Amino acid sequence: MSDDARKRLYGPEDAAELADERLLTPEDTLEDEVYGASLRPRSFDEYVGQTNVVENLKIAIDAARKRGEPLEHVLFYGPPGLGKTTLAALIARDMGRSLRPTSGPTLEKPKDLVGILTSLEEGDILFIDEIHRLGRVVEEFLYPAMEDYQIDFVVDRGAYAKTIKLPLKRFTLVGATTRAGMLSAPLRERFGIMHHLDYYSVSELEAIVLRSSSVLGVPIEPEGAKTIAARSRGTPRIANRLLRRVRDYAEVRAEGHITREVADEALRREGVDALGLDRLDRAFLRTIVEQYGGGPVGIAAIAATLTEDAETLEDVVEPYLLKRGFVMRTASGRKATAEAYAHLGAKGAPSPAQERLL
Repeated sequence: MSDDARKRLYGPEDAAELADERLLTPEDTLEDEVYGASLRPRSFDEYVGQTNVVENLKIAIDAARKRGEPLEHVLFYGPPGLGKTTLAALIARDMGRSLRPTSGPTLEKPKDLVGILTSLEEGDILFIDEIHRLGRVVEEFLYPAMEDYQIDFVVDRGAYAKTIKLPLKRFTLVGATTRAGMLSAPLRERFGIMHHLDYYSVSELEAIVLRSSSVLGVPIEPEGAKTIAARSRGTPRIANRLLRRVRDYAEVRAEGHITREVADEALRREGVDALGLDRLDRAFLRTIVEQYGGGPVGIAAIAATLTEDAETLEDVVEPYLLKRGFVMRTASGRKATAEAYAHLGAKGAPSPAQERLL
């Protein structure tokens, strides 16, 4: 993409400082992993948000403990960065059992599962992140393990082939997915407990920022925490990431103390605006508004214009823009709303009557 084209899409300031990695992506980064263990709550009482999910989990865990049984298999689904991994760890802690984490893409063959399943002790928690990315063969191999606590594998071939049933200790599978619709019905039906995780409110994120700043030993004022929370796209992972970036700025330019003004300036330098949109978000909207007359336009065309991956735009960028009402999905493609025009300061916004006709 030429410099002129980049400036048109990202804006002059954003084009000059465009980062290689998005600060607001809800996907886990290496830095998130490093800080994750220290910032994650260590009990359900410390967990902020997802109130109904937490209360129902605590009831299910208490009931399982009273019966002396492992917890039923649990499925968490929802956008990334909302605490699915944290909840799996809290389940293991509350049940007094070990957590064995893995992910769908790493389990390529049934033999990859055999070693994990046979090493589980009674009541242990097997956590499979991105469970929707399990291969069909691996998924079918998992069915008897979940249902009957045994695995079937074939030895020898041809006329000498025979199936051996290997018993397993009773365990709890906790699956996490951002795409529940991609799970097959047989796999989904084997989960006894299913919970949807939704975006957090600003007040919940503010509480998370205050707690994380306390853990990190960062002095912060309530208004500073609120400023960070308001720009965190309803996602705790992003809130903690923004806190770390603001902390860096505060240590260099503000004697380590985070106020509303310090947070605002630090996030402005990172390209995060007052509504939590970053450079790629604004470029996405500018593409629809300026390049395609407000839409409708297909996601493939937007991706080609931005030289970004279409799946990344659909999974990472679009959800928040849809939630904030900046974009509408129509049968003929994506269309920018009047709110998007107003946020960009662009002319030619559709009227409310025109939007209702879409």
